[in-house]
Amino acid sequence: MSEHPYSTLTPERILDAVEAIGYECDGRITALNSFENRVFQLGIEDAPPLIAKFYRPDRWTAQQIEEEHQFCAELVTNEWPVVAPLALDSGQSVHRDSEFIFALFTRYGGHAPELDNMDTIELLGRSLGRLHAIGAQTAFQFRPSIDIKALGWGSRDYLLSHQCLPESLHEAYATLSSDILDIVEQRFCECDFTPIRIHADCHPGNILWRDERAVFVDFDDCRMGPAVQDLWMLLSGDRQDQTDQLEVLLEGYEMFFDFDEGELILIEPLRALRMMHYAAWIARRWNDPAFPPAFPWFNTERYWAEHILSLREQFAKLQEAPLVRPSGNR
Repeated sequence: MSEHPYSTLTPERILDAVEAIGYECDGRITALNSFENRVFQLGIEDAPPLIAKFYRPDRWTAQQIEEEHQFCAELVTNEWPVVAPLALDSGQSVHRDSEFIFALFTRYGGHAPELDNMDTIELLGRSLGRLHAIGAQTAFQFRPSIDIKALGWGSRDYLLSHQCLPESLHEAYATLSSDILDIVEQRFCECDFTPIRIHADCHPGNILWRDERAVFVDFDDCRMGPAVQDLWMLLSGDRQDQTDQLEVLLEGYEMFFDFDEGELILIEPLRALRMMHYAAWIARRWNDPAFPPAFPWFNTERYWAEHILSLREQFAKLQEAPLVRPSGNR
């Protein structure tokens, strides 16, 4: 028997778990594109389909998942555009089936926003300003914070200790990654930011655009961190392009929440942490049979050579001056 965490999550078990909390399934089930968790579209008798999300066992505690759901419910109360977990009449949105915790969501369609459109960027800025105004009202008690030790050093140590890299590239990665993380730690020390509750994985794929409106999904990684973490992944292109986009993004953002421009020094450090964490994330999940077919290039010398090249380029960016808002403080 496979030892991966989803080996017992059969279609029958999924349908039984959802019916046990009061929904009548019609037997239709479609697996959706998800790796960290397992997500399915389920047909419901005499009602629109629902989305069922089964959390990866042992990744989050029930308290941490409940806190994610409470944050989403708070956003809904404040009329912020999020696809939040559905709650039963009792108010319960976190459900358990033995080792699995799962939640249900309304199905919502859309496409990624067009980030070459400045009107779109301005609207996203307004949405994120509202999000952070709500997120700053209180703090998470159980969910983690953006953490250099976990995302950076922990990722590095895992890759080096589990012999993920070809021997010929081991030393190059070890030296380069250490040098990168030294700079990342220095930049974080230079930035006296106030952590707030953030989405933390706010890439365009987690934003559904429909009818000139952005709706946000997947708060699975929400945590405490700097506000800029939710902004930098919406910037693209060369430095001038990113500067122009940043100005428009912050114009919308500051309609609802003040932005500390000192956090701009964290953009490239946060990007470096994401790059390192992503490689280690795939390595940690390699025994999950969904991963090798989805990332066939991962376990090759070419991948690691290209990853090290990308890290070298990122090392150079870390030594450049950070982005500066043209208009300065407002």
